[in-house]
Amino acid sequence: MSEDVLSVIPTDPHWQPGRAAGERAAALVTRLSAHHGAAADEPDADVDPRIDVDWYAAPTVVDCGGNLQRIGCSHCGAPIDREWYADLVEHHPHGFPTLAVTVPCCAAATSLDALDYDWPCGFARFEIAVWNPGRLIWFGDDELSAVAEALGHPVRQVRAHI
Repeated sequence: MSEDVLSVIPTDPHWQPGRAAGERAAALVTRLSAHHGAAADEPDADVDPRIDVDWYAAPTVVDCGGNLQRIGCSHCGAPIDREWYADLVEHHPHGFPTLAVTVPCCAAATSLDALDYDWPCGFARFEIAVWNPGRLIWFGDDELSAVAEALGHPVRQVRAHI
């Protein structure tokens, strides 16, 4: 059975909140996740999303699963083989000691978080993951701003299909 996961992560892959801020942001994401679609301010009584809150020792991949269409080089714009990316991720199941890489297309030195992912992917030391959220849409700008305020740091989102 496939699942959808909507993750909220800090924009800085190395930043990590304190416990109180992380729990405050997770509580807000939990409330927002029980709302759905066009009537995002009305709770969906049939939805009780599972929320996972994780603090990681090192930047860990937060990818979009089956939603990933392509990866582009931030230097030359060429497509990057998804197998190259998958091999990197497979060899770092507990996070990356560094996000620095040399891309295979043009041999430029860059960072994994600087590549152009279509759908969004990210790297984080903190993640709030909503499994099978009660909404069909991404969080809106106002909602992300509220989560960022609760967390104390700007955030972004990644939607995975696994």
